[in-house]
Amino acid sequence: MAQLNDIIHWCNQTLKSHEFRDYAPNGLQIEGRSEVNKILCAVTASQQAIDAAIEQNADLLLVHHGYFWKGEPYPITGMRGHRIKSLIKNDISLVGYHLPLDSHPTLGNNAAIAEILELENIEALDPSERNPIGNIAYLKQAMSPEAFKALLTSRLGFDTIHLNAERNSIQKIGFCTGAAQDFISKAFEQNCDAYISGEVSERTYYEAQELNVHYYACGHHATERYGVQRLAKAISQQFNIEYSYFELNNPI
Repeated sequence: MAQLNDIIHWCNQTLKSHEFRDYAPNGLQIEGRSEVNKILCAVTASQQAIDAAIEQNADLLLVHHGYFWKGEPYPITGMRGHRIKSLIKNDISLVGYHLPLDSHPTLGNNAAIAEILELENIEALDPSERNPIGNIAYLKQAMSPEAFKALLTSRLGFDTIHLNAERNSIQKIGFCTGAAQDFISKAFEQNCDAYISGEVSERTYYEAQELNVHYYACGHHATERYGVQRLAKAISQQFNIEYSYFELNNPI
């Protein structure tokens, strides 16, 4: 058993959440019971994830995509109202970390991608950032664009979308998980051969061609299911409490 406040304090310090300007609040978003015996982690605080937390008697739902995003309506009604009501009724805390969980050098989504793809010599995609949310790294050996697509599809479990460029070989790679397709321009500035993110936009097709940087869309969900699991495991080890992961396999 652990105290909710102790968990939040440890996470905030570990992820340096106070150093980020984010699109939603990081940390405790909805306060439930003060004692935590079990954590359920999920990429997004969907109703299905909440129902799983209720079914598994979790005290805390840990997510990458929580609530209260900039630009959202203030009234707690409709779908979001039902979700929040379910959490409050069952006294379950909602804890979310967005950019801090992309950025963290060992627990983060980008760090996981680098490890899964066996990339080396990790650097910042944007050297001006204090806590980089995107990275550059290198394949041990150069690969053809087609072989690299096959590697991504196999390792990440997502039918990768490849927007072709003229480069015949790939070794230097920029990457940022989720909906960071527009960072392809940063990859171009760093002379990357390819750039990886989760989603793709219509404009990205032309940018890949004109910037001559191969673009690989590997799924928003598929690229961001690792950070919450790493963080939940680290909390479990720090506080000696149980955790589990809820996978919805979102195809986007």
